[in-house]
Amino acid sequence: MTLLQLLASRLEPLTEKQLDSIDVLRRSSLQAEEALSREMEALRQSVTETVAAAGSSSLSCSDDDCTGQMAVAVGKLGAMEGLLRQADDLRLRILEETRRVLTTRQCARAVLVVTDYFSRMRALSSLWIARPTTGVN
Repeated sequence: MTLLQLLASRLEPLTEKQLDSIDVLRRSSLQAEEALSREMEALRQSVTETVAAAGSSSLSCSDDDCTGQMAVAVGKLGAMEGLLRQADDLRLRILEETRRVLTTRQCARAVLVVTDYFSRMRALSSLWIARPTTGVN
């Protein structure tokens, strides 16, 4: 997790035990994130295929068939929503575990670091949105 790496580099001095704990947390969160990403990609691909199949057969399928295919796609979107909730829960657990590893002063500093990080990300996003685009037709 990028945020854990950022915190570890910006919250010095950290004890060896804290660094080890953050590293273990980083590795476990990375594994969980990768698993969620794989599941999300598989669901995304499945939804795409289901919608494409419904679209390609819309001229030949009955209303019940098309409705059934779209219901399957909506169900898969619901599963994607569940994965997003799992990702949010994972982030919350990581933050809670990080808080347990750090001292009160380090936690306060971490809040400042995270706030600065997200502020910079918002600024970058605004710049990206406002960038001039070249129309390719």
